[in-house]
Amino acid sequence: MIVQLKVVEGEGSVYRTGTRATRGLTVLVTDETGKPVENASVSFRLPDEGATGVFSSGLRTEVVTTGANGKATVWGMQWNKTPGPVEIRVTTVKDQARAGIVSTQYLSDAIAPKAGGEGTFSTSHKSRTKWVLIAAAAGGAVAGLSFGRSKSTAAAAAPTATSISIGNPSIIIGHP
Repeated sequence: MIVQLKVVEGEGSVYRTGTRATRGLTVLVTDETGKPVENASVSFRLPDEGATGVFSSGLRTEVVTTGANGKATVWGMQWNKTPGPVEIRVTTVKDQARAGIVSTQYLSDAIAPKAGGEGTFSTSHKSRTKWVLIAAAAGGAVAGLSFGRSKSTAAAAAPTATSISIGNPSIIIGHP
């Protein structure tokens, strides 16, 4: 048997430093024909230094067994306060077959956008200002869309989005 490993959710996710991952990293283990492999062991390993974190167990390694759908997921990693790319080494073993990949997520000191343009931020009492700014930005976007709809033209006004540049080489998230 040959096993193949593919990241199906979470690749390239961006989190604010010092927060907990709110979305999972999910991989799919398949055989050489593309059929999901059940009961394969999947190891997720966070880096020892630099931008990194720990799993909910407090360790840098988490082992998960795939379900009938061939998927294995980890989430809830507690990130450290070092910005940069987090290279998560993922390996799988089923009988004598092995496969491995590296999935990269990013830690940033800025509010990190999720897929769909939402932000990831903590809900501590110290973050009231952020919530006000986010509410103001959301209100502005709604007002812009409402203004665009009230015009007789077919084009709706689109809110502008800020972009975040991460790492070297630069990765730009958001609209240029």
